[in-house]
Amino acid sequence: MPGADDLADALAVLTGFGVVRPEFRRFPDGESYLRIEAGLADAAAVVVARLDAPDEKIPALLFAADLARDLGAGRVGLVCPYLPYMRQDKRFQPGEALTSATFARWLSQHFDWLATVDPHLHRYASLEEIYALESEVVASAPAIARWIFAHVDAPVVIGPDAESEQWVRAVAEPHGLDWRVMTKRRFGDRAVEVSGDGLDELEGRTPVLIDDIASSGATLAEAATVLKDAGLDRVVCVVVHGLFGEGARQRLAAAGIKRIACTDSVTVPEARIELAPLLAPAVARLAIKDKPESSTSDKPVP
Repeated sequence: MPGADDLADALAVLTGFGVVRPEFRRFPDGESYLRIEAGLADAAAVVVARLDAPDEKIPALLFAADLARDLGAGRVGLVCPYLPYMRQDKRFQPGEALTSATFARWLSQHFDWLATVDPHLHRYASLEEIYALESEVVASAPAIARWIFAHVDAPVVIGPDAESEQWVRAVAEPHGLDWRVMTKRRFGDRAVEVSGDGLDELEGRTPVLIDDIASSGATLAEAATVLKDAGLDRVVCVVVHGLFGEGARQRLAAAGIKRIACTDSVTVPEARIELAPLLAPAVARLAIKDKPESSTSDKPVP
């Protein structure tokens, strides 16, 4: 899909699969035009997409899945390192849409399988709770740990809040890295308060803030401020999915974070950690299987 050429090329090299580049453009009225010239009869089709800013990309993504099946693909899967619409997993206010479940139904009705990286599983134990397709979650922790070992001196891995503990532990514990988790109170989308204990014990260490998503940057910025106030001013920030919404980079810079890295789940200047080597084995396993008896082509289209 548009914006995922480099990821598709890297996966093709690692799996031995071929690459087909759909022709995509927009009509003057803004509707999508999509064409796949190559024959896909009985092929295992793997749609590769980066799904940050998802509202701009979802229609073309679903069109591509249906088109691949219309052209004869026997099994259609999706590789999206960043899986959007996982945040709204509960009605926080009456009448709110549970968009995580709705989006899961859409993908489940169009694809046979899904491979993604570290989805934001907060109130869901697994993707199977809302997705009715085969799925494999790939952990970014090994690649992040390698990056930390290669680029950071005397690191200590720190999570800005309780939700980040799962990623902090996954990065730190298997690789013998020291780690801490801070405490957060949220007052709105961009207003948070972060605190931490035992930071005075970390003198001479390089704090590496780790989280799954950097969107507004408010949580990471507040955590960096607390670390600086404790005398730890060489703060490094590593996130899985660097979404960097409006004002996020300025907010992080103002907090004194001078070094930021993220995976290439999205295309941003900070993307320094490659995911294709981690994704390729999962893609190969999921793509090359017998076509299920009940194809998603038989499922109702929403």
